[in-house]
Amino acid sequence: MNKKYLVKLTSPERKQLKEIIAKGKAPAYKIKHANILLKAEAGWSDEKIAQAFDCNVNTPRNVRQRLVEQGLEVALERKKQETPSREKILDGKGEAHLIALSCSQPPEGRARWTLHLLADKLIELQVVDRVSYETVRRTLKKMS
Repeated sequence: MNKKYLVKLTSPERKQLKEIIAKGKAPAYKIKHANILLKAEAGWSDEKIAQAFDCNVNTPRNVRQRLVEQGLEVALERKKQETPSREKILDGKGEAHLIALSCSQPPEGRARWTLHLLADKLIELQVVDRVSYETVRRTLKKMS
């Protein structure tokens, strides 16, 4: 099968990849991608590379594609997610409600708001269908 994205490295790029591998201080995925690029340039097939580095057959193809289309630095990194795995429970409007609520007077008989009370109040006010106290904590920590 003809490869659509052929790897042709310059001498400085090849040297950079060999340094990443030799030092061994980079994250494991970055070392693996460096090895993949060097073997792809040497003419190895994607199947052989995948077997040698214990990865999916698509990984060498994707790394080669990112090298050709976006450059060496992008090829060495992981692909960024286009959409998050999960939708945010508290959007901007929900976060605004939470902050306003946390700045308001706590319920009667309480000295201050707790994370559980804030989570329960957001559900009671129908700002969200469900929310955990941990989501409330992370949101408040992000805002302070």
